[in-house]
Formats: sequence, structure tokens, C-alpha cells
Amino acid sequence: MLNVDGSCLGTPIRAGFGGVIRNMAGFYLSGFSSYIPNSSDILFAELTAIHRGLLLAMEMRIEEMACYSDSLLSIRLITDQASKFHTYAVLFQDIKDLLSSRNYSIQHCLREENHCADFMVKIGASSIEDFSTHATPPNNLLTMLRNDAMETFFPKA
Repeated sequence: MLNVDGSCLGTPIRAGFGGVIRNMAGFYLSGFSSYIPNSSDILFAELTAIHRGLLLAMEMRIEEMACYSDSLLSIRLITDQASKFHTYAVLFQDIKDLLSSRNYSIQHCLREENHCADFMVKIGASSIEDFSTHATPPNNLLTMLRNDAMETFFPKA
């Protein structure tokens, strides 16, 4: 399972993306985060998170997986027929190619179900790293992963 997220945070705005890859039992396999220099485009951050997460899963030789994003717009642009003249048409096609090259699917999830990926985005947006993988979960992520594995949900604030 791959959870991804993109975000634009702070003043001045810093864009970033991140995600978490877990096995079917919910155990952490890998995570990633990145800063996107010179951008405040949330759609680009969301799409880049999906793209880079799928690439990482392929590098890890994961053959079957569901990718979850809380960006309904991104998912619609990928799964529906988007204009070939859209600014991100090439990125849409790259994602579609990755999805079809393995037994991968993409699905929408609620923001409340995506808090582990949101945590990784904050690491990415606050760093200067182009792309970092995290072989072990950052300490503050451990509790969130545990809550996800136990299917603990928290109401919206």
C-alpha cells in the first residue's frame, strides 16, 4: 500500500511531497519526502508525489499495490481522459504508464486516512533535499503507523 501527499506550506510558500509504503499488514517498508524548489503549485506537488511513489515501489520490485491519495482532482485527471494540452499531460501519461506496467491501482482516500503521508510531506517541504528515501520511519511517525495498523481513526477537528 502506498499513501502519498503533496502540499504547499508556510510563508514564504514551500512546496513538498512525501509518502509511505507499507505491506498488507501495515508494516512500514519505506518512506520518501522531497522539497520542490520554485513552486507553489499544489496540483504539481500532488501529482509528483504519486509519480515518485510509484517509481519507488517499482524500484522496490513491488508487483501489486494500491496507491492512495487525498487529492480527488489528481485522481480524476489521471483516471479520466484529460486534455492532451493540459500543463501536466506528460506527467499524467507517465503515471498511467506506471500504473499499467504493474498490477497497481490508484484510489482516493480521505485526508484523515492519509496522515502518515502528510507527516512525510511536512518533512519534505521543510527540507532542502531533492528526494530522500527513509528506510526506517522517522520517530514521530511511529505512533501514527501504529494507530493506522490498529485502524484507530480520529474525528475531524
